[in-house]
Amino acid sequence: MSTTWTQKHKPQTLAEIVGNNAAKDQFLTWLKSWNTGIPKLRAALLYGSPGVGKTVTIETAAKELNMEFVETNASDYRTADAIKKFAGLASQYATLFGKKRLILLDEVDGIAGKEDRGGVKELAKILKTTQSPIVLTANDAYNPRFTTIRKYCLVIAFKNPTIREGVTHLKRVCQKEGIDADEEALKFIVERSGRDVRSAVNDLQALAQGKTRLTKEDVEWLSGRDRKEEIFKVMQTIMYSKDGWEAKKAVSNSDVDPDMLFHWIYENTPYHLTDPHDLVRAMDSLALADIYRKRIRDTQYWSLLRYVIDFMSAGVTVSRQRSKSGGWIPFRFPGKIQMLSRTKGQRAFQTALGTKISKRCHIGATSSIKEVLPYLKIIFENNPEMAAGLSAWFDFDEEMIEYLAGGKRQTKKIVALLD
Repeated sequence: MSTTWTQKHKPQTLAEIVGNNAAKDQFLTWLKSWNTGIPKLRAALLYGSPGVGKTVTIETAAKELNMEFVETNASDYRTADAIKKFAGLASQYATLFGKKRLILLDEVDGIAGKEDRGGVKELAKILKTTQSPIVLTANDAYNPRFTTIRKYCLVIAFKNPTIREGVTHLKRVCQKEGIDADEEALKFIVERSGRDVRSAVNDLQALAQGKTRLTKEDVEWLSGRDRKEEIFKVMQTIMYSKDGWEAKKAVSNSDVDPDMLFHWIYENTPYHLTDPHDLVRAMDSLALADIYRKRIRDTQYWSLLRYVIDFMSAGVTVSRQRSKSGGWIPFRFPGKIQMLSRTKGQRAFQTALGTKISKRCHIGATSSIKEVLPYLKIIFENNPEMAAGLSAWFDFDEEMIEYLAGGKRQTKKIVALLD
């Protein structure tokens, strides 16, 4: 499978990152200030729309300054305990080989919702005392929930590059790929991407496939493209193309997230591969893809991603040997994603409860949710006196009590006994 140009031409130095020169200089100056002691502001908050270069700036700066880089997505760490376990420990202890450490909490917008269980408050405490630089990224730094955090951060705005900067970057890519491109064509690509550099490079790769020259006429069709329909085009190619290479190329040239695409393929394969033998072969390929997805999650070896894409694209495509097309069959939105979206808040809440229970009962949070929570719900719904005692022992807040009690009326009884 051909490498995506966004990865192939990923900036290796800060100078190669498109635009935002003042923001990059400000960030680098702050990072270097740690060499002479701990600065007044121990954290930096980089904000701006997706695709403007926030994360790649942080990664590249760490590489240029030879720092140990520790990264996580903040939306995975909503609770105070989880934030403390990851960022708290990393921020206080030295590295094994004496390097300076740079800690990145990416997409902190994810901890600014109803599911946040003290995560923002705990993060503010860590930012006050950290012994290593911590960098946060967000789309909107002025979310009211970030008021406390902002006090401890150097806030740096990242803006979409200008049309000229975007065109200059695409010219460099074209030069490396041996493509003679008209400037008007490149300008059109940048404008249509909304000055999102990542999307512009993906569009360029799709448009220039198999060409050595790119003209304005070659890109005009882009004006009528709706990005929301992209996943349907990829699915159509995977399910009905006769060429496995074509299916892999469709995935390579798309902006579709591989995990999202996996669920789309898994959901729709039984409806489009009607022959049982074809379906077995396709599901075997998807099972192998899922094994590699699990290995990536466990080991963070992202080089394995090519096997995921191979099995779920070409593997499914070549499985179609006997299935016949029975007219138009609509693609269905993945049921698992719908279910996870609906239950996201509830699952986060159960995790917070499980963490409280695990501290007292000395069992894992998952075991707490499965083995203890169901009995607690029965007690809280039927015995306010015992529920009040348990609430005090587990240190449940009123919201947790209401969840277990199943209603406001029972919650008031329990809280009154607590008071």
